[in-house]
Amino acid sequence: MIERLTVIGTGLIGGSLGLAWAQRQPEITIVGHDRPEVLERAEERDAIDEKAADPLSAVADTDLVVLATPLATTVRLLDTIADALPEGCFVTDVASVKEPVLDQAADVLPDHATFLGGHPMAGAEHSGIDHADPLLFENAVYSLCLPEDTDEAALDEGLAPLVELIEATGSRPLVLDAPRHDRLVAATSHMPQLLSVALVNLVATTEDDADRDLALQLAGGGFRDMTRIASSPFDVWRDVLVGNERAIHDALSRLRRGLRTLRNRLIEEDLDALEDAFDEARTARDAMPRDSKGFLHPLSDVYVRAPDEEGVIHELSGHLLDADLNIKDIELQTIREGTGGTFRLAFETAGDAEEAVAVLSAAGYEARRP
Repeated sequence: MIERLTVIGTGLIGGSLGLAWAQRQPEITIVGHDRPEVLERAEERDAIDEKAADPLSAVADTDLVVLATPLATTVRLLDTIADALPEGCFVTDVASVKEPVLDQAADVLPDHATFLGGHPMAGAEHSGIDHADPLLFENAVYSLCLPEDTDEAALDEGLAPLVELIEATGSRPLVLDAPRHDRLVAATSHMPQLLSVALVNLVATTEDDADRDLALQLAGGGFRDMTRIASSPFDVWRDVLVGNERAIHDALSRLRRGLRTLRNRLIEEDLDALEDAFDEARTARDAMPRDSKGFLHPLSDVYVRAPDEEGVIHELSGHLLDADLNIKDIELQTIREGTGGTFRLAFETAGDAEEAVAVLSAAGYEARRP
């Protein structure tokens, strides 16, 4: 049983974990360690119950240590806290690159501590405790990476208290081995960051100042959606790009080949081949896990047309709450100022989705299943 846990690093991710656990597991005491000013803010926001001045005192008498720090700091901290870990303590992390962390944990942690690699696939454009959110992990994939000598059955046995605590954040655990995880996130997480930076800089570095300013004005929803994460600070990504360099290089090479193929088809005016590329991309995009598929339990979608009015989301969710329907995921897909937009609402079952359509239609909304 986990009665006392320690979060080292109470920024966006660590602070959000603290907030989620404080709300959903209030019986657990949460100890935090970070810079003094960050700890003060974390305590003000009720993300932690106690402050620790240093890593060693932070892990004393704890049942779980969560390392919510940049990759290089996480690797270093594993060595720092190793000799101070209590008997039977769990240790986990949230780094987006897993091989270096699992290798270090295997090298330095004592036998009486149990390690489980973790990576919540959630975040925001802005970092820091002031942007922490207890709902940040709701319905997000939370990758779990076991040490090489640990059987997956341990997740239902010795590691069960830690897995249950992770599930309490509202996330959806997904078990992956570390090399596979790092290879996949290179393409699905690290590459989008680099591409977002490159795409914004494509416009921002236009030599003609007038063209640059006009291009930024012309940038529509598609450009904004694709480049949202370009606002991420580099210090968040520095360790990731170095720690997963090989997999990122491989992904960049594959992308370069793909762009070269598209360029050649354009030169050849081979519209049939370009149409095939569009079709393949659309098919793959439609099969993303939020709907059907992938490794996760499928969700059932409902599309709702809603006016561009203050409080519309509150009203929508209120109708569904009154009907005991739980929204598992929500996305605003399109909107024009003054005309309204379309929301995608995801539900646990097809039956819930059908009932949601009926409830929202009765309330006067245009609601449909895909």
